[in-house]
Amino acid sequence: MPIYPEIEPYDHGMLDVGDGNRVYWEVCGNPRGRPAVVLHGGPGSGAGAWFRRLFDPEAYRIVLLDQRGCGRSTPPASAYETDMSVNTTDRLIADLELLRRHLGVGRWLVWGVSWGSVLGLRYAQTHPQAVTELVLTGVATGSDAEVALLTRGLGQFWPEAFDRFLAELPEDERDGNLAAAYNRLLESPDEAVRERAARAWTDWETAIAAQPPRSVPRYEDPVFRYAFARTVTHYWGNDHFLGEGDEDGVVLRDAPLLKGIPGTLVQGSLDPGNLLGIVWRLHHAWPGSELVLIDDVGHNAGAPDMAEALVEATDKYAKG
Repeated sequence: MPIYPEIEPYDHGMLDVGDGNRVYWEVCGNPRGRPAVVLHGGPGSGAGAWFRRLFDPEAYRIVLLDQRGCGRSTPPASAYETDMSVNTTDRLIADLELLRRHLGVGRWLVWGVSWGSVLGLRYAQTHPQAVTELVLTGVATGSDAEVALLTRGLGQFWPEAFDRFLAELPEDERDGNLAAAYNRLLESPDEAVRERAARAWTDWETAIAAQPPRSVPRYEDPVFRYAFARTVTHYWGNDHFLGEGDEDGVVLRDAPLLKGIPGTLVQGSLDPGNLLGIVWRLHHAWPGSELVLIDDVGHNAGAPDMAEALVEATDKYAKG
Protein backbone atom coordinates (compact mmCIF):
# COMPACT_ATOMS: atom_id res chain seq x y z
CA MET A 1 0.00 0.00 0.00
CA PRO A 2 1.58 3.34 -1.06
CA ILE A 3 1.71 6.38 1.16
CA TYR A 4 -1.06 8.95 0.84
CA PRO A 5 -0.88 12.04 -1.41
CA GLU A 6 0.67 15.27 -0.23
CA ILE A 7 -1.60 17.50 1.86
CA GLU A 8 -1.27 20.91 3.50
CA PRO A 9 -2.25 21.96 7.02
CA TYR A 10 -5.61 23.58 7.53
CA ASP A 11 -4.49 25.15 10.82
CA HIS A 12 -1.21 25.99 12.53
CA GLY A 13 0.18 28.15 15.28
CA MET A 14 2.80 28.82 17.93
CA LEU A 15 2.03 27.59 21.45
CA ASP A 16 3.60 29.31 24.44
CA VAL A 17 4.82 26.39 26.58
CA GLY A 18 6.72 28.41 29.16
CA ASP A 19 10.42 28.84 29.86
CA GLY A 20 10.49 31.39 27.04
CA ASN A 21 9.68 28.67 24.48
CA ARG A 22 7.05 28.71 21.74
CA VAL A 23 6.33 25.43 19.97
CA TYR A 24 5.19 25.29 16.35
CA TRP A 25 2.21 23.02 15.61
CA GLU A 26 0.06 22.23 12.60
CA VAL A 27 -3.03 20.17 11.88
CA CYS A 28 -4.05 18.54 8.61
CA GLY A 29 -6.49 15.90 7.37
CA ASN A 30 -10.07 15.65 8.61
CA PRO A 31 -10.97 18.16 11.36
CA ARG A 32 -13.42 15.57 12.72
CA GLY A 33 -11.13 12.62 12.20
CA ARG A 34 -9.36 10.37 14.67
CA PRO A 35 -6.64 12.46 16.39
CA ALA A 36 -3.01 11.46 15.89
CA VAL A 37 0.19 13.24 16.90
CA VAL A 38 3.56 12.80 15.19
CA LEU A 39 6.79 12.84 17.22
CA HIS A 40 9.88 13.42 15.10
CA GLY A 41 13.32 12.04 15.72
CA GLY A 42 16.72 13.40 16.60
CA PRO A 43 16.28 14.81 19.14
CA GLY A 44 16.47 17.92 17.00
CA SER A 45 15.31 16.85 13.54
CA GLY A 46 12.01 18.73 13.38
CA ALA A 47 8.78 17.65 11.72
CA GLY A 48 8.52 17.18 7.95
CA ALA A 49 5.67 17.17 5.48
CA TRP A 50 6.35 13.51 4.59
CA PHE A 51 4.95 12.37 7.93
CA ARG A 52 1.51 13.65 6.96
CA ARG A 53 1.38 11.09 4.17
CA LEU A 54 1.42 8.09 6.53
CA PHE A 55 -2.18 8.74 7.59
CA ASP A 56 -5.46 8.54 5.70
CA PRO A 57 -6.44 12.24 5.50
CA GLU A 58 -10.12 11.30 5.44
CA ALA A 59 -9.83 9.28 8.64
CA TYR A 60 -7.31 11.23 10.74
CA ARG A 61 -6.89 14.64 12.30
CA ILE A 62 -3.09 14.72 12.03
CA VAL A 63 -1.09 16.89 14.42
CA LEU A 64 2.58 17.63 13.83
CA LEU A 65 4.84 19.73 16.02
CA ASP A 66 8.45 20.83 16.17
CA GLN A 67 9.78 19.96 19.62
CA ARG A 68 11.52 22.63 21.68
CA GLY A 69 14.43 24.22 19.85
CA CYS A 70 13.65 22.41 16.58
CA GLY A 71 12.39 23.51 13.19
CA ARG A 72 10.04 26.46 13.48
CA SER A 73 9.87 26.46 17.28
CA THR A 74 11.59 29.27 19.15
CA PRO A 75 14.13 29.99 20.44
CA PRO A 76 16.13 27.69 18.15
CA ALA A 77 18.88 25.43 19.41
CA SER A 78 20.98 26.88 16.58
CA ALA A 79 21.28 30.13 18.56
CA TYR A 80 24.17 29.75 21.00
CA GLU A 81 22.42 31.89 23.60
CA THR A 82 19.40 29.55 23.74
CA ASP A 83 19.04 28.00 27.18
CA MET A 84 19.18 24.23 26.68
CA SER A 85 18.63 23.50 30.38
CA VAL A 86 14.87 23.86 29.82
CA ASN A 87 14.90 21.39 26.93
CA THR A 88 14.28 18.09 28.72
CA THR A 89 12.09 15.02 28.31
CA ASP A 90 9.68 15.95 31.08
CA ARG A 91 9.18 19.38 29.53
CA LEU A 92 8.56 17.87 26.08
CA ILE A 93 5.94 15.61 27.63
CA ALA A 94 4.34 18.60 29.35
CA ASP A 95 4.33 20.41 25.98
CA LEU A 96 2.42 17.50 24.45
CA GLU A 97 -0.20 17.67 27.16
CA LEU A 98 -0.51 21.44 26.78
CA LEU A 99 -0.93 21.07 23.02
CA ARG A 100 -3.47 18.27 23.41
CA ARG A 101 -5.62 20.44 25.64
CA HIS A 102 -5.08 23.49 23.42
CA LEU A 103 -6.45 21.58 20.43
CA GLY A 104 -9.33 20.08 22.40
CA VAL A 105 -8.13 16.53 21.91
CA GLY A 106 -9.27 13.94 24.44
CA ARG A 107 -7.06 11.03 23.38
CA TRP A 108 -4.84 10.53 20.38
CA LEU A 109 -2.76 7.96 18.55
CA VAL A 110 0.93 8.64 19.12
CA TRP A 111 3.28 8.06 16.18
CA GLY A 112 7.03 8.26 16.79
CA VAL A 113 10.26 7.65 14.92
CA SER A 114 13.67 6.98 16.53
CA TRP A 115 13.96 9.51 19.39
CA GLY A 116 10.24 10.12 18.83
CA SER A 117 9.64 6.50 19.80
CA VAL A 118 11.45 7.09 23.12
CA LEU A 119 9.38 10.20 23.76
CA GLY A 120 6.17 8.47 22.69
CA LEU A 121 6.79 5.49 24.93
CA ARG A 122 7.54 7.62 27.98
CA TYR A 123 4.55 9.85 27.26
CA ALA A 124 2.27 6.80 27.09
CA GLN A 125 3.76 5.36 30.28
CA THR A 126 3.15 8.59 32.21
CA HIS A 127 -0.11 9.66 30.53
CA PRO A 128 -1.83 6.44 29.45
CA GLN A 129 -5.25 8.09 29.62
CA ALA A 130 -4.26 10.35 26.71
CA VAL A 131 -3.08 7.61 24.31
CA THR A 132 -5.29 5.37 22.16
CA GLU A 133 -2.51 3.53 20.28
CA LEU A 134 1.20 3.77 19.50
CA VAL A 135 2.85 3.35 16.10
CA LEU A 136 6.63 3.41 16.44
CA THR A 137 9.52 2.90 14.03
CA GLY A 138 13.29 2.99 14.31
CA VAL A 139 12.47 1.93 17.84
CA ALA A 140 14.69 3.03 20.72
CA THR A 141 14.26 3.34 24.47
CA GLY A 142 16.90 5.92 25.41
CA SER A 143 19.04 3.60 27.53
CA ASP A 144 22.72 4.18 28.29
CA ALA A 145 23.50 0.96 26.43
CA GLU A 146 21.97 2.33 23.23
CA VAL A 147 23.96 5.55 23.47
CA ALA A 148 27.17 3.57 24.12
CA LEU A 149 26.45 1.39 21.09
CA LEU A 150 25.82 4.31 18.74
CA THR A 151 28.76 6.42 19.90
CA ARG A 152 31.38 3.77 20.60
CA GLY A 153 30.24 0.21 19.94
CA LEU A 154 29.71 0.74 16.22
CA GLY A 155 33.29 1.97 15.89
CA GLN A 156 34.42 -1.59 15.21
CA PHE A 157 32.31 -1.61 12.03
CA TRP A 158 33.49 1.80 10.78
CA PRO A 159 37.00 2.11 12.26
CA GLU A 160 38.27 4.90 10.02
CA ALA A 161 35.20 7.04 10.63
CA PHE A 162 35.43 6.29 14.34
CA ASP A 163 39.07 7.39 14.47
CA ARG A 164 38.06 10.71 12.89
CA PHE A 165 35.18 10.98 15.38
CA LEU A 166 37.50 10.47 18.36
CA ALA A 167 40.20 12.75 16.97
CA GLU A 168 38.06 15.85 17.43
CA LEU A 169 37.93 15.28 21.19
CA PRO A 170 40.67 16.14 23.71
CA GLU A 171 42.67 12.99 24.48
CA ASP A 172 41.53 12.90 28.11
CA GLU A 173 37.85 12.78 27.02
CA ARG A 174 38.04 9.88 24.59
CA ASP A 175 37.35 7.12 27.12
CA GLY A 176 34.20 8.43 28.78
CA ASN A 177 30.73 9.40 27.59
CA LEU A 178 31.43 10.57 24.04
CA ALA A 179 28.09 12.33 23.62
CA ALA A 180 28.69 14.37 26.77
CA ALA A 181 32.22 15.18 25.62
CA TYR A 182 30.94 16.39 22.27
CA ASN A 183 28.23 18.43 23.98
CA ARG A 184 30.89 20.28 25.93
CA LEU A 185 32.55 21.22 22.65
CA LEU A 186 29.21 22.26 21.18
CA GLU A 187 28.65 24.56 24.17
CA SER A 188 32.10 26.14 23.83
CA PRO A 189 32.21 29.96 23.66
CA ASP A 190 34.53 29.54 20.67
CA GLU A 191 32.42 29.44 17.51
CA ALA A 192 35.14 27.64 15.54
CA VAL A 193 35.21 24.85 18.13
CA ARG A 194 31.44 24.53 17.93
CA GLU A 195 31.50 24.38 14.14
CA ARG A 196 34.19 21.68 14.02
CA ALA A 197 32.36 19.60 16.62
CA ALA A 198 29.04 19.84 14.79
CA ARG A 199 30.69 18.73 11.55
CA ALA A 200 32.49 15.82 13.22
CA TRP A 201 29.34 14.68 15.02
CA THR A 202 27.20 14.69 11.88
CA ASP A 203 29.94 12.95 9.90
CA TRP A 204 29.76 10.14 12.46
CA GLU A 205 25.95 10.08 12.30
CA THR A 206 26.26 9.71 8.54
CA ALA A 207 28.88 6.97 8.80
CA ILE A 208 26.81 4.76 11.09
CA ALA A 209 23.92 5.10 8.67
CA ALA A 210 26.28 3.33 6.22
CA GLN A 211 26.61 6.39 3.97
CA PRO A 212 29.80 8.17 2.89
CA PRO A 213 30.78 11.15 5.06
CA ARG A 214 28.94 14.38 4.36
CA SER A 215 26.40 12.82 2.02
CA VAL A 216 23.22 13.82 3.89
CA PRO A 217 21.97 17.13 2.48
CA ARG A 218 20.51 18.45 5.73
CA TYR A 219 23.91 18.21 7.41
CA GLU A 220 25.34 20.57 4.79
CA ASP A 221 23.26 23.38 6.30
CA PRO A 222 25.49 24.78 9.08
CA VAL A 223 22.51 26.15 11.02
CA PHE A 224 20.71 22.80 11.08
CA ARG A 225 23.97 20.92 11.62
CA TYR A 226 24.80 22.81 14.80
CA ALA A 227 21.25 22.75 16.19
CA PHE A 228 20.93 19.01 15.56
CA ALA A 229 24.31 18.04 17.02
CA ARG A 230 23.79 20.29 20.02
CA THR A 231 20.35 18.84 20.78
CA VAL A 232 21.28 15.19 20.25
CA THR A 233 24.36 15.41 22.45
CA HIS A 234 22.42 17.37 25.07
CA TYR A 235 20.02 14.44 25.43
CA TRP A 236 22.42 11.56 24.83
CA GLY A 237 24.96 13.04 27.24
CA ASN A 238 22.36 13.37 30.00
CA ASP A 239 20.65 9.96 29.99
CA HIS A 240 17.85 11.43 27.87
CA PHE A 241 16.64 13.14 31.07
CA LEU A 242 14.69 9.99 31.89
CA GLY A 243 15.82 9.60 35.49
CA GLU A 244 17.41 6.64 37.17
CA GLY A 245 16.29 3.17 36.19
CA ASP A 246 17.82 -0.26 36.25
CA GLU A 247 20.51 -1.43 33.83
CA ASP A 248 17.98 -1.59 30.99
CA GLY A 249 16.80 1.97 31.46
CA VAL A 250 13.52 3.51 32.56
CA VAL A 251 11.46 2.96 29.41
CA LEU A 252 12.13 -0.76 29.08
CA ARG A 253 11.71 -1.23 32.82
CA ASP A 254 8.28 0.40 32.69
CA ALA A 255 7.09 -1.39 29.54
CA PRO A 256 4.38 -3.27 31.52
CA LEU A 257 2.71 0.12 32.15
CA LEU A 258 1.73 0.08 28.47
CA LYS A 259 -0.70 -2.78 29.07
CA GLY A 260 -4.04 -1.84 27.58
CA ILE A 261 -2.54 0.41 24.89
CA PRO A 262 -2.31 -1.33 21.50
CA GLY A 263 0.91 -0.72 19.63
CA THR A 264 2.73 -1.55 16.41
CA LEU A 265 6.52 -1.58 16.21
CA VAL A 266 7.84 -1.35 12.65
CA GLN A 267 11.54 -2.13 12.61
CA GLY A 268 14.14 -2.61 9.88
CA SER A 269 16.05 -5.87 10.23
CA LEU A 270 19.36 -4.00 9.73
CA ASP A 271 18.69 -1.21 12.23
CA PRO A 272 21.89 -0.91 14.34
CA GLY A 273 19.79 -0.69 17.49
CA ASN A 274 18.77 -4.31 16.95
CA LEU A 275 22.23 -5.40 18.11
CA LEU A 276 21.01 -4.92 21.68
CA GLY A 277 17.71 -6.73 21.14
CA ILE A 278 15.80 -3.76 22.52
CA VAL A 279 12.84 -3.90 20.16
CA TRP A 280 12.26 -7.62 20.82
CA ARG A 281 12.50 -7.17 24.56
CA LEU A 282 10.12 -4.21 24.45
CA HIS A 283 7.63 -6.19 22.37
CA HIS A 284 7.67 -9.14 24.77
CA ALA A 285 7.36 -6.89 27.83
CA TRP A 286 4.44 -4.90 26.35
CA PRO A 287 1.17 -6.84 26.33
CA GLY A 288 -0.86 -6.02 23.24
CA SER A 289 2.01 -4.92 21.04
CA GLU A 290 2.92 -6.35 17.64
CA LEU A 291 6.32 -6.35 15.99
CA VAL A 292 6.60 -5.98 12.21
CA LEU A 293 10.12 -6.69 10.97
CA ILE A 294 11.09 -5.41 7.53
CA ASP A 295 13.91 -7.30 5.82
CA ASP A 296 17.05 -5.62 4.48
CA VAL A 297 16.21 -2.15 5.82
CA GLY A 298 18.15 -0.15 8.38
CA HIS A 299 17.20 2.88 10.46
CA ASN A 300 15.13 4.35 7.67
CA ALA A 301 11.39 4.98 8.02
CA GLY A 302 11.31 6.32 4.47
CA ALA A 303 12.23 3.02 2.83
CA PRO A 304 9.27 1.90 0.69
CA ASP A 305 8.57 -1.31 2.60
CA MET A 306 8.83 0.51 5.92
CA ALA A 307 6.46 3.24 4.82
CA GLU A 308 4.00 0.66 3.54
CA ALA A 309 4.00 -1.12 6.90
CA LEU A 310 3.51 2.17 8.73
CA VAL A 311 0.52 3.03 6.55
CA GLU A 312 -0.92 -0.42 7.17
CA ALA A 313 -0.65 0.22 10.90
CA THR A 314 -2.35 3.61 10.85
CA ASP A 315 -5.04 2.29 8.51
CA LYS A 316 -5.72 -0.56 10.91
CA TYR A 317 -6.12 1.76 13.88
CA ALA A 318 -8.29 4.15 11.86
CA LYS A 319 -10.94 1.44 11.85
CA GLY A 320 -11.10 1.56 15.64
